Parts: sequence; C-alpha cells; structure tokens
Amino acid sequence: MLIFNGSIFMPSVLTLIGIPGLESVQCWIGIPFSVMYLIAVIGNSLILVIIKYENSLHQPMYIFLAILGATDMALSTCILPKMLGIFWFHLPEISFDACLLQMWFIHLFQGIESGVLLAMALDRYVAICDPLRHATIFSQQLLTYMGVGVTLRAAILTAPCLVLIKCRLKLYRTTTISHSYCEHMAIVKLATEDIRINKIYGLFVAFTILGFDIIFITLSYVQIFITVFGLPQKEARFKAFNTCIAHICVFLQFYLLAFFSFFTHRFGSQIPPYVHILLSNLYLLVPTFLNPIVYGVKTKQIRAHVLKMFFSKKTP
Repeated sequence: MLIFNGSIFMPSVLTLIGIPGLESVQCWIGIPFSVMYLIAVIGNSLILVIIKYENSLHQPMYIFLAILGATDMALSTCILPKMLGIFWFHLPEISFDACLLQMWFIHLFQGIESGVLLAMALDRYVAICDPLRHATIFSQQLLTYMGVGVTLRAAILTAPCLVLIKCRLKLYRTTTISHSYCEHMAIVKLATEDIRINKIYGLFVAFTILGFDIIFITLSYVQIFITVFGLPQKEARFKAFNTCIAHICVFLQFYLLAFFSFFTHRFGSQIPPYVHILLSNLYLLVPTFLNPIVYGVKTKQIRAHVLKMFFSKKTP
C-alpha cells in the first residue's frame, strides 16, 4: 500500500464496517436479514419453477414476473453473503476490484428490476386498454427485445460509474467504507480528489433509469385507471383492476424505498449514519422477499399452482 502526503494510492483492499454505530448488535440484525434472504430465494425459485413447467403461464405477464424473480435472487445474492460475513464472522475486508464489481452488479440488477417493472406496466396497459391487440403486440420476439434492451440499458449506463472510479480516483483518505456493501457514493466519498463528475454521473444514471421508468409507469396506470373506471359493469371494473393490484403494490414499495433511500443518503445530513445504512439495506432486501409474497397472494394463477403443488392429493 503506497501512501503520499497522508493519502493512500490505489488501495488493493477495502474494509466494510457494516452499520456504523450498531456494530455491537450487528450479529442480531443479521438474523432478520438472513430470513429475508431465505424467503427471497425460496419464494422466487418457487415462482420460477411454476412458470417454467406450467404451459398456461407462458404469457408476457408471467414471463416478466420470472425475470423479476431471477433479478431479485441475483441482487440479494450480491449483497447478503458478504454482509453476513461482516455481521457474523467478522470478515470485513474486500479487494478493491471485487468491491467495484459488487457495486456494478448491485446497480445493474436495480436497473434491470426497474426496467422489468416498466415492461409489466406496459403489458397491463395494452391488456386492459387494447386487449384485442395484446397477443399481436406482445409477441415472443418483442419480449426478447425488451429483455435484452432492459439488460443492455442498465449495463451500459452503470458501467461508466465503475470506469470513472477506477480511472479518475487514485488517492483515498481511508480504506474504510462506512457501509455494509459497496455502494457507489460510499466509495466515491473516500477519495481526496475532485468527485463532482462521479456525483453528477451517479445522479444522471439514477434519474435516467428510475426517473424515466417511474414517469412512464405512472402514465400507463393513469390511462389504465381511466379505462377501468369507464367500464359499464362493476364486476368488469373489479376484474380488470384486480389484474393490476399486485404490480401496483410492487411498484410502490420499490420506488418509494428507492427514492427515500436515495435522497436521505445525499441530502439528509442531519440523519444519523446508521439510519442511512439501514434504509439502503432495506431498500435492496425488502423488495426481493416481498415480491414473491405479493404475487403469490394477489395473483390467482400463481396462488392456485402453489396450493396445488403442496396440498394436492396424489391419486393411487
């Protein structure tokens, strides 16, 4: 490790301290986090298996749900093993390159999840507002293009964050990150050099992905509500709205937690650091374990197949 004028030149190893101010109780905080992770993995795996083997569920809405489940599992797996290593086994060190890779994967999967939620909103928009053309518009080819496009968008927009840190920031005041995972701003703030470009680009990516998606999801649901409330029969209105309720719940909890965590981290200077870190952790973990629960409870087809899998009697 080279040190110049009290600054560390391109450190090879960083140290994650977990949740600053709560180090003494981190072992207990790890218990609910590990439960969330188990629920996320089991619940999303169950949904993936059901969608894969039930031909009746090979429809756009369920294909998007499968992509969402796979993304949730990947996102939580990027974070939880290392976090629990810090909380339970006192293994805080991580190589600089591995830290950057974790940071990129986290933001990549967040971007993919946001894009999938937008795709699901557009699917519901066409299904309710133009049902006769739904099967024609949402062809297998379009689903493939949307999946590839959502992934490429997230990968291309988040990659410069990694490059800007690796190529621009050479001197660091410390190697200790006051966080439980490698978050973009937490790494950037360690540098002694000018970080304005890194901060501006981070904001640009956040508003380009999350801002763009939330605007079009909101517009889609405004149009859906106008169409639903314009239906003459109460039963038809209830049925149409019921197909959207699970997605609305997932959409609200994902974006509300995202923006609350985002703004408190950047502008909530009076909020204690442990609150920032806990909010960041909850923002990443809560959606991953709530999504399969919400869709399992609110989606009739998924619920029916889960019950059939566990409670159907085998005929002799």
